[in-house]
Amino acid sequence: MNQIPSLFNYSDSRRFALQDRCAGNTMPSMLLTEILPRAAAQYPEKLAVCCGTVRMNYREVAQSVSRLGAVLTDLGVNPGDRVALLHRNCHRVLETYFAAVHTGAVLVPLNYRLAPGDLAYILDDTDSRVLIADSGWMELTEEAACRCKSGVRVLWSRVDGGASTDSYGTTIADASAAPLRDAGDREDDPVNIYYTSGTTGHQKGVVLTHRNIYSHALSTIAELRLSDSDVWAHVAPMFHLADAWATWAITWTGGRHVMAGRFDPPSVLKLIDAEHVTVTNLIPTMLNDLVNSADAGSYGYQSLRLVMSGGAPIAPRLVEKIIETFGCEYVQTYGLTETSPYLTFSLLKDHMRNLAPEEQFAYRAKTGRAALGVSLRIVDENGSDVARDGRAVGEILARGDRITPGYWKLPEATAEAISQGWFRTGDLATIDAEGYLNIVDRKKDAIITGGELVYTTEIENALYEHPAVLEAAVVGIPDERWGEIVKAAVVLKPAAHASATELIEHCRARLAHYKSPRIVEFLDALPRTGSGKIYKKALKETKS
Repeated sequence: MNQIPSLFNYSDSRRFALQDRCAGNTMPSMLLTEILPRAAAQYPEKLAVCCGTVRMNYREVAQSVSRLGAVLTDLGVNPGDRVALLHRNCHRVLETYFAAVHTGAVLVPLNYRLAPGDLAYILDDTDSRVLIADSGWMELTEEAACRCKSGVRVLWSRVDGGASTDSYGTTIADASAAPLRDAGDREDDPVNIYYTSGTTGHQKGVVLTHRNIYSHALSTIAELRLSDSDVWAHVAPMFHLADAWATWAITWTGGRHVMAGRFDPPSVLKLIDAEHVTVTNLIPTMLNDLVNSADAGSYGYQSLRLVMSGGAPIAPRLVEKIIETFGCEYVQTYGLTETSPYLTFSLLKDHMRNLAPEEQFAYRAKTGRAALGVSLRIVDENGSDVARDGRAVGEILARGDRITPGYWKLPEATAEAISQGWFRTGDLATIDAEGYLNIVDRKKDAIITGGELVYTTEIENALYEHPAVLEAAVVGIPDERWGEIVKAAVVLKPAAHASATELIEHCRARLAHYKSPRIVEFLDALPRTGSGKIYKKALKETKS
C-alpha cells in the first residue's frame, strides 16, 4: 500500500473496526457501502440509470459495480489507494463512484477542463494507481499521464459504443460479479478527494469522508423530500459536487439517474422533458443559458417539481426567469467543496407560504437558511456574531458532520481553514431575523474604492436587470486616486445593444454612484474556471 499521510491512517482504522466488532459493538456506522446494496435489494428491477441508449435497473448497476471492483482489485488497487476518474457524465461515472467505495479505494474525480500539467500535478499529488479516462479526452489524458512522475495505469472508456479504446467495457464484461462487499472502512476514512479550481497557486485536494458524504446525503434527502419517484438530471459535471452529491442521495432513495453527457442547452431542455425529470441542480451560468435558449419555450416540463442553483451567487432577475420558464419551485443553495457541499437552502418555512408572492420571492432568492445538521455563524472581524438584521455583514463560519477533515497533505492550510471545529468559508453575508443568509461577496472579491466598501454581487444584480445584459461580472482594478475602481465585464444578449454609458447610468439609477462601474468592458464570453464558475482574476488581467 502507498504511504498515507498520518492524518488518515488506514491500518489503525481497520484495526479499531475489528476491535469494535469483536467487542460486540453493533452501533450503526455512517458508511456509504450501505447505499447501493439497499437500492439493489429494495428496487432490483426498477429503472436506475438512463444514459443515451443505455437503460439499467438497480440489480444491473450493482452487478456492474461489483465487476468494476474486481477489475480494480486485479489492477493492484488496495484499500486506501487512489483511483482517478476523468469522464463526461455517464453511467460509468456512477459505477466508478460506487466501485471505489466497495473496494475501499479513494476516488479522485478530475476536471476535464484543466490543462495537462494541472492534471499531472493531481495524479502525482494523490499517487493515483489507476486512471479511468473517457477516450474523448485521449490526447489530454495521454499528455497528463506522460508528465506524471509516479506513473499511472489508464483504463480507457469509450462511451459511444466503440470497442477499440474501451478497455473499461471489455474488462468489465469479462469480470465476474459477486455480492457487493464492505471494505471495512470507518466513518472518518477518506472516500473522495476533490481538487479546487485553482484560481490562485496550486490546487488543494479537499478530502471527504464516509461521514461527510453520508450525513450530507441523508440531510438533503430530508430537506428536499427526495423519494423513489424522483428523476434526477445529471447536467452539471459529476466531477463537481454541485451534482456529484446526488450520486449517493438519489441511489439511496431508489430514484432514477438521467445522464446529460455534454451541456448543450437545446439537448438538455429536450432531455428534461423527454425523461420526465423531477429535480436537478445547476450552476447559474448553465441556468442562464437554458432560460435564454431559443428552445426554452418548446417544452412543458410538466414533471419538473424543483430546480436548484448552486456553486455561485445568482441574480434575482435570473431566479424570476427560471420560475417563469420552468413553472416549478426554485430553491437557492449555498455550499463549498469543503462542506460536501450544501450548507443552506432557500426553502420557505411553512408560515412564509402565507406571505404575499413578492415577499415569498424575496426569500427564495436569498442564500437560504442552515440545512439540517449544519451550524452557521456570521461573524465580524473580531469574531463576534453580527446582528440578525439583514444588513450587518460578516464572514460565514460552518460546523457539522459534513465539513471536510482537511486538505490532502496540507496540514497548514487545514489549520488555517478550520479552527475549533468551525470552517471559515471566506464568504461574506448578512443574516435576518428568520435565520436566512444572503451572500454579498467573496471576502477576497470585495472592492474598497475611496475608502468605501463595495460588494460586487449588488452591482452584478443591478446589471442583470438591464434587458440587454446576458451575463455580467464585476471586479475591482487598481487606481492611483481611489485605490480601486469598479469595472464591469458584460456579455450582451444576441442582437441586443447597449453602450457603456447606458449601463453605467442604469446602475447609477439603482445604486450609490461610488458603487456604479466606472469602466464597462464588452466581451463575447466571460472567462470561466474548470468548474464553470466565472473566473474574476482573469477579468482583472484583461485590458480595459
